[in-house]
Amino acid sequence: MAFMEKPPARKEVLSGTNTGLPLTAAIEDESQSLQCSHTEYIIRVQRGISVENSWQIVRRYSDFDLLNNSLQIAGLSLPLPPKKLIGNMDREFIAERQKGLQNYLNVITTNHILSNCELVKKFLDPNNYSANYTEIALQQVSMFFRSEPKWEVVEPLKDIGWRIRKKYFLMKIKNQPKERLVLSWADLGPDKYLSDKDFQCLIKLLPSCLHPYIYRVTFATANESSALLIRMFNEKGTLKDLIYKAKPKDPFLKKYGNPKKIQGLELQQIKTYGRQILEVLKFLHDKGFPYGHLHASNVMLDGDTCRLLDLENSLLGLPSFYRSCFSQFRKINTLESVDVHCFGHLLYEMTYGRPPDSVPVDSFPPAPSMAVVAVLESTLSCEACKNGMPTVSRLLQMPLFSDVLLTTSEKPQFKIPTKLKEALRIAKECIEKRLIEEQKQIHHHRRLTRAQSHHGSEEERKKRKILARKKSKRSAVENSEEHSAKYSNSNNSAGSGASSPLTSPSSPTPPSTAVEHAPF
Repeated sequence: MAFMEKPPARKEVLSGTNTGLPLTAAIEDESQSLQCSHTEYIIRVQRGISVENSWQIVRRYSDFDLLNNSLQIAGLSLPLPPKKLIGNMDREFIAERQKGLQNYLNVITTNHILSNCELVKKFLDPNNYSANYTEIALQQVSMFFRSEPKWEVVEPLKDIGWRIRKKYFLMKIKNQPKERLVLSWADLGPDKYLSDKDFQCLIKLLPSCLHPYIYRVTFATANESSALLIRMFNEKGTLKDLIYKAKPKDPFLKKYGNPKKIQGLELQQIKTYGRQILEVLKFLHDKGFPYGHLHASNVMLDGDTCRLLDLENSLLGLPSFYRSCFSQFRKINTLESVDVHCFGHLLYEMTYGRPPDSVPVDSFPPAPSMAVVAVLESTLSCEACKNGMPTVSRLLQMPLFSDVLLTTSEKPQFKIPTKLKEALRIAKECIEKRLIEEQKQIHHHRRLTRAQSHHGSEEERKKRKILARKKSKRSAVENSEEHSAKYSNSNNSAGSGASSPLTSPSSPTPPSTAVEHAPF
């Protein structure tokens, strides 16, 4: 097969651009150019918690303005400081603008959707995100068509997903021109631990997976560095499209950046969709097939039925949409517990029409039923994140889902050869091991940061000053007492010399106490 005959080097995987680690940015300095009348800001960008994984970029205000204009597609009101044509070289103005630009950077790097988009990544990490990934994907898809001429590209579906290195194309079959399909292409991620042979075999096995709550794969193929899959195009879109009332073909930022109307689903929809998703998760867990990629955009809506998407992601080793969230909690350290935690995010979105502001969630807004809150508390609360997730089987037994009747006659089928099952088990262990190591590093970094912050706090500085003063007073008192003792001993020696006979030369005078303790 000619599909990607010469696979590209895995530079992006090795350099960390595909790891799912968040980027942070801090303005370190600024420099002025009087000739050009502009100020350049020197920004330190860091991936994850390691200072070693950081670099400097230089940006002008005009670069920020250009980025902000591009991000307007999300419909968000971002806090970019306003333009100023006169007096923009004043020191006070520059200092104030620097504060405003730092606040802007903080907002776009902490917003989960914005921080993952290509525009922000290219702004902060131009060296690793300079490539045109749509063009790269088109080249690979064209190679595929050489050996599979029955398929034809209708149009690229630009930016419909959140992954920068996963691209989508609307397809058709030449002898069935009215039927529309979607081709997805993605390269490898940092958690690809399968051998090339096992990886390709498992990808090609996906079309044989039949389950009432898994969206059917029409065609799948892979090589050493990427995978290509084709599924039927669904006009209704995903569960997230239903919640946000979005058009499936629109860019991800436009669809979900800032929904105009926030409204959750009906209680019966929450119960039915939730039960269906839990059933398919249990099926995959029982099969030993790692998933770890549950979110509302990976659930296709087919009538009143939810069908899971993107089973290939774990085989490719791609980072999860919520990785930056669950990597903070050391008890969420298996792919099963990751699926349960991600189900909590999904249930929250179905219930309230938006994702939680932060996790863990301290208190939940009023819900259609207390049974909903009970499940949310078991997956998103402080206690749950600290102590660990329930199993999928336990969630199925909870009142919210236990009375849901599923009417389907389709019998699940997914035969995985024993050898590939063992390969999946080993790969799953490696994925979990890397997650646990990352969680340890984050935990250590958090403790260190907390200790440094405490040490440098105003209250702590006052305590140290008070202790220093007390120590100084105590030292002064001790010195005074020692001086008094010396004076007393000196007087005693003089008095005894007057009343006693002269000491014989053969009887040496013992050293005084003051001399004996002088070294201490």
